[in-house]
Amino acid sequence: MAVNSRKQNKANVIEVLNKARSMELHAIHQYMNQHYNLDNMDYGDFAMKLKLVGLDEMRHAEKFADRIEELGGQPTVDPAAKAVKGHKVEEVFPFDADLEDNTITTYNQFLLVCRENGDSISAKLFELIIDEEQIHFNYFDNVVQHITDLDGTYLATIAGTPSSSGLTGQGFVARFGGGAPQAGA
Repeated sequence: MAVNSRKQNKANVIEVLNKARSMELHAIHQYMNQHYNLDNMDYGDFAMKLKLVGLDEMRHAEKFADRIEELGGQPTVDPAAKAVKGHKVEEVFPFDADLEDNTITTYNQFLLVCRENGDSISAKLFELIIDEEQIHFNYFDNVVQHITDLDGTYLATIAGTPSSSGLTGQGFVARFGGGAPQAGA
């Protein structure tokens, strides 16, 4: 009976890890699509930061895949949803803030599944990634607030900015050290 219970516990954890990986794959597609669109609309700074957030999401997807494989599972390659295309600049950040907020809520539930099934390693992985998703949410939410408070003035300060993020492998969290982005960074 204990063997079946351990197998079921492992299967439960693999299931939530795969759901999380699927959510990360969706986020990658979403943020990279927005990155290209914002760059084409000449909002380079926004585009660069979305690219960096996308790199963070790629790292998250890989961490989930590595843990799934450690547990003997097969990582999914299917995104949770299709990327929504064609957002206006004013629509991008509220959409992304909602996506991150939902991710944080869901990952907290997945973390509990890991604990309930005796997997503290996977629970710690969720804790780490939740912290990074919170940084993404804070950035998106701050941009929403700036757009709301300053309207066209804020968007005008971003228009025409360069989008080059260089060839570093760093994502948003690594680049900005977990804090608020510095002006011009």
